[in-house]
Amino acid sequence: MITGSCLCGAVTYTAKGEPGAPAACHCTQCRKQSGHVWASSYVADGALEIEGEVRWFQSSDKARRGFCPTCGSALFWEHEDDDFICFSTGSIDGPTGLRLRGHIHTATKGDYYSIAADEPQRET
Repeated sequence: MITGSCLCGAVTYTAKGEPGAPAACHCTQCRKQSGHVWASSYVADGALEIEGEVRWFQSSDKARRGFCPTCGSALFWEHEDDDFICFSTGSIDGPTGLRLRGHIHTATKGDYYSIAADEPQRET
């Protein structure tokens, strides 16, 4: 079981069930939301218990992003066609036991950093 929270502690969550291996997303939306790269893991719908008020932003026709309205921490990502919800790996309390599976949307990554050539990468 993984627990996490926002910076101020107003929003907490518990991921029940086996979390998926996290990915680092380099798409423009994730970079703008997080200020750099968004890394997240995921659990099946219904396996994430959220406590506190979350503000949701509809970032596209089919996806929304959840954040703390008090401190602004970006916490969640959800796509209406999927049966899972993502949570920020940076918001996890304590050690995660997770290993990054790779980098996604690298075709739109920022030009100010590099990804090691031996890291798994997907352009979309």
